Amino acid sequence: MIDIYSFTSQGGRDYNEDSVGFAYTAYGAVLAAADGLGGHKGGEIASQITVDALLSEPLDDNKNDKDWLRRRLESANRAILDSQAAQANKMKSTVVALKVNGTKATWAHLGDSRLYYIHNGEIAAVTEDHSVAFKKYRAGEITRSEIATDEDQSSLLRSLGVQGKLKPEIGETDEPLTAGDSFLLCSDGFWEYVQDQEILFDCLKATNAQAWAELLLLRVIERIKSDSDNVSVVTAMIR
Repeated sequence: MIDIYSFTSQGGRDYNEDSVGFAYTAYGAVLAAADGLGGHKGGEIASQITVDALLSEPLDDNKNDKDWLRRRLESANRAILDSQAAQANKMKSTVVALKVNGTKATWAHLGDSRLYYIHNGEIAAVTEDHSVAFKKYRAGEITRSEIATDEDQSSLLRSLGVQGKLKPEIGETDEPLTAGDSFLLCSDGFWEYVQDQEILFDCLKATNAQAWAELLLLRVIERIKSDSDNVSVVTAMIR
């Protein structure tokens, strides 16, 4: 059994360009978080198209989940491009998606929406942002904690809503999922206010997915700025 909770808020903005969602399947669930790019008109449309594309075709068997995620992201990209043409704008969106299928989990992302995977009481995996700031961190120019405040944090290198071949980064669990394994999907408006160890600590403290999210959101509320970005999170725990 997988326990899931989702939350999204406009934060300090006038409107919310984030979209989140999840759907249960016969063997697990599909979860998604998308962040419409604020500099492009129609970001809220692009993020909702993305989540809808991922949840409209749940996978209920043991086919290749990596291929399934690629196909769904390609479908989302085509739909966003069609909407761009219809509305004469350049709407785009980041995305992070998770497919839990039995004792296996597979994820994919484009942009700087993140996934955290907790296994055996440790953070076993974190997606790497497709941003200039993250590249600077990898090059040793800034520390990991400085990514959130770096001037290039919002300069993205990959997203949905682009022509040509998509290049999503895809990961999967190395070991079978067990009780206590947990996942966090979130937008940059969320993760920039919390540290990795706080995410782990609150996960270990929480008894369910909603409690974990609420503990983290309490931290965010205390630190958030008046003009903060949209805040979105999806938490999941294997029971």
